Amino acid sequence: MDAQLKTIVEQWIIKADNDLKTAEYGLTAAEPTTDTICFHCQQAVEKYLKMYLALKGNDPFITHNISLLVVKCISYDPTFSDLQSFAFLTSYAVSLRYPDDFYMPEVEEAEEALNAARHIREFILAKTGL
Repeated sequence: MDAQLKTIVEQWIIKADNDLKTAEYGLTAAEPTTDTICFHCQQAVEKYLKMYLALKGNDPFITHNISLLVVKCISYDPTFSDLQSFAFLTSYAVSLRYPDDFYMPEVEEAEEALNAARHIREFILAKTGL
């Protein structure tokens, strides 16, 4: 891996890990902000997937759609199809950020989102050897 690509990949991981840490810290609060936790889980997953695609030579494109990113990853590695069940995270990208369709996830839902994000992190880092 050349130095420029290595830097890009490392930066994607730092940003994704920070989203994941924010979600983890949020769940330890006396009153967890579940909407924010779910949002940061979605953001972490989006960034891990985009990091993988960058590693494969793709310029990151603007999307919050986890399913679309997974499909793109499948074109490089069919085992990414195992991640399709985590497409539910997409809904946390925008809808939770605004009061238009007010929704506040339960703590259990935030925990599920966090577990999904952790799983995807481990999956992708294992695939990349990082």
